[in-house]
Amino acid sequence: MPHQNYYATLGVEKNASKDEIKKAFHKLARKYHPDNKAGGDEKKFKEINEAYQVLSNEKRRAEYDTYGQAFAGSGFGGGPGFAGFDFSGFNGQGFGGVEFDIGDIFGDIFGGGGGRERTKRGRDISIDLEVSFKDGVFGTDRSVLLTKTSPCDSCIGTGAATGTTFTKCVTCNGQGRVQETRNSFFGTFTNVKECSVCRGKGEVPKQVCAVCRGAGVVRKQEEIAIKIPPGMQDGEVIRLSQMGEAISGGISGDLYVRVHVSKHPIFKREGKNIVTTLDIKLTDALLGTEYALETLDGPITFKVPANASFGEILRIRNKGIPTGPGKRGDLLVKINIRLPKNLSKKAQKLFEELKKEGI
Repeated sequence: MPHQNYYATLGVEKNASKDEIKKAFHKLARKYHPDNKAGGDEKKFKEINEAYQVLSNEKRRAEYDTYGQAFAGSGFGGGPGFAGFDFSGFNGQGFGGVEFDIGDIFGDIFGGGGGRERTKRGRDISIDLEVSFKDGVFGTDRSVLLTKTSPCDSCIGTGAATGTTFTKCVTCNGQGRVQETRNSFFGTFTNVKECSVCRGKGEVPKQVCAVCRGAGVVRKQEEIAIKIPPGMQDGEVIRLSQMGEAISGGISGDLYVRVHVSKHPIFKREGKNIVTTLDIKLTDALLGTEYALETLDGPITFKVPANASFGEILRIRNKGIPTGPGKRGDLLVKINIRLPKNLSKKAQKLFEELKKEGI
């Protein structure tokens, strides 16, 4: 392999600190690892490894700064790069006392997450719920019966029988995590994962719950109360935090409720307003009158002014969609004038007289 500038390989200055060198290596190792399908490069990864092995060791770095790369072949047991390179040295004290965890570097590639704790989370649940137009406007309370994994009521999710005590888990020695070593083409990888016996708690009950058998969760039917807020639109989603699937040793997922608002035979929604159509007679449009009008709040008496036009929109204040405490949109009434289809002789004569008047 041609001689390389180790500092340039890691993208650091010659006076870079050990911490800067380590951070640079972490970043490049993630990017060029051969298992990274997004941009892995085995050759580049080997060069990064070789540079890091030298610059992370004070003695080797001093020799490199003094004599260059010529010494490197004697320090790697089979030459630089992957030959003789043991990944197991990444865990604990390895390569001249440099300490870090392989999971911290390749956690994104292998999915292990390294030493960083990640809270377990149950699955989210999504359901559909249909409500009436009126309930969509004013809001309502509904309940649904779901079969899902929920915390055990008997042990309150602890997995322990009532009154029992806990002892240290012998599998993980109370740490809640265990090491798992795997061999691969690239070397030996050690990953830290949650203890399956105590589920990461580090302790186990002397007597497990008889209902959930120590799992802390059970599959059961549960009635969920859902509050539909006023002004709900068709297709909107309500999120109920931690009302989804429960998981042992973690937090429950969320419940997402997609609300479908049914259509109304006489009303429709336009923003914060409700729109309806009122059919009136021609004479009422000319002379004006009062009509009994149905609203979502109940029947009201509605006054149609004289000389109302076809398609004219009349506004009734505060009979629309609630927009806040004490605030609502309006009810918009669109006037539709019904023209007579069959005129009597008397009516026809009257209309002829009106025609002569220019009406």
